Amino acid sequence: MGTNNSKCPPRMSVSASDARESSSDQEASQETHCQAVLAYLIRSGQLQIFTNDESDVDEKDEDLVGCNFYKPTQPPQEDPHPNTEELDQSDIKEEIMKSSGAAFRKDKTPKVLNMLQNRELGRNKKQQFTMEDQRTITCQYLPNQNATVADYGYKAFCGTYSKDGNIFLSASQDQNIRIFDTADDKFQLLKTIRARDVGWSILDTAFSPDGNYLIYSSWSDAIHLCNIHGDYDTHIPLQLMPRSHSFAIFSLTFSSDNTEILGGSNDGCLYVYDRESNRRTLQIDAHDDDVNAVAFADNSSQILFSGGDDGLVKIWDRRTLKESSPEPVGTFGGHFDGITYIDSKGDARYLISNSKDQTIKLWDVRKFSALDGVEATKKAVAKQNWDYRWGQVPRSVSKKKKKIAGDSSIMTYRGHSILQTLIRCHFSPEHTTGQRYIYTGCATGDLIIYDLLTGKVVSRLKGHTSCTRDVSWHPYENIIMTSSWDGTVKKWQYRHQEDYREEEAGEESSESSESDDCSDTTKRRKCQRMTRQKQLSKRQMHCSEGGSGLTN
Repeated sequence: MGTNNSKCPPRMSVSASDARESSSDQEASQETHCQAVLAYLIRSGQLQIFTNDESDVDEKDEDLVGCNFYKPTQPPQEDPHPNTEELDQSDIKEEIMKSSGAAFRKDKTPKVLNMLQNRELGRNKKQQFTMEDQRTITCQYLPNQNATVADYGYKAFCGTYSKDGNIFLSASQDQNIRIFDTADDKFQLLKTIRARDVGWSILDTAFSPDGNYLIYSSWSDAIHLCNIHGDYDTHIPLQLMPRSHSFAIFSLTFSSDNTEILGGSNDGCLYVYDRESNRRTLQIDAHDDDVNAVAFADNSSQILFSGGDDGLVKIWDRRTLKESSPEPVGTFGGHFDGITYIDSKGDARYLISNSKDQTIKLWDVRKFSALDGVEATKKAVAKQNWDYRWGQVPRSVSKKKKKIAGDSSIMTYRGHSILQTLIRCHFSPEHTTGQRYIYTGCATGDLIIYDLLTGKVVSRLKGHTSCTRDVSWHPYENIIMTSSWDGTVKKWQYRHQEDYREEEAGEESSESSESDDCSDTTKRRKCQRMTRQKQLSKRQMHCSEGGSGLTN
């Protein structure tokens, strides 16, 4: 899928050695350069391709006709009846039901007031909410309203909360990495790091386990390491010494002990950089095409996950990994197109993969795909004749299809759109939701939240005007941050609809009053209204916390 699945072109440069190449090499180079420029113009929206004469389209290419595409603003239709047969038979169903409190409910949607009454009447042990009770309440108050907290004027590529939720890291196409203090519900800029050696954009970022450093990658031969705290500035390139001339790390992460960095690249390789010896220690030929996603299975950092444009997800054992004979311990096949992102549940057993086939799949490492499933996946990917970068999805791709023979996934989630870039997806946090949900960005700009157990979309939040590439749920609060190509970062929280309407009315009244130099009576009413809103907010907080310390 080489040309169809390649990413944005790197920064172009010309050296003296290039000038001495043969004429044939120069022609090839010029052709590659023209392709790169064309890709950039189309992707940036400066050039669009239209098909006016459908009669010129071959029958084999009928899906390329304009009327057979979904526009970016039209996501693929979600599955009205997801098949949960495999999921229902797996251990994860019981596990998620217990952790999210669903297994302990006699009714499907317990009312918070009833739960409070039971607690006060002593029907709960120790007269307090259990963690499952707290999650039951939290899951009823998923984020539904947004506020723009940053507007860069450039595409926002990455946005991630730190492990403790006190820092938010944001990277955009203006080559700046911004670090925000988010402790105590703040969103205050701490520092801005000017990225170095950037081609096209910063592609991925990651926090060190101790929260003191960050790393970022781009179209560059090096990963860059920067400090977050302190009066001094650290900005060190970690050279990977790839074999290819045009090189990029699309995905990267730290090991849990902070000693190694794992990266996946456009040359199909996995790279392991040792921080103690300050050198690349492994270069593994992992996939037949770009490696778009890497992740560690759990905190042991012994099991690695990788996903590529060959449509496969591979599992590797760090203890037996060798450059001379790289063999995965298992492979997952079942996607019809390349993988854009992988997220581990953190238990070394379950993981999810986002794909250009417009689906997310849930996998169990105890159920690897057989060889026929792997080969069937490769064939399905090879048949794809569209390019996800150009902003339209063929209807044949977005339609629900029969599973690939040998597909070993235990659940498929459909209802979001993957276009233009490597859109992220994640499990929701353990602390607040018991990992009950899967959430993802979308090419429409929406934030999509799936119920992991049913496969249905429980929330489709509209706020961005362009592709939402990255999403990050606060580890301890019901707050989701979205980073979009419209140049903005938005903060999503739950707000009662009546309160929201009252606040909007109050803002409109405030604007009108200020413009007309409102009277003292109007100002007094405004203060009274704000006081009532604060009192209402406190009552809601007390109700949701129930005296148990629940973080909402």
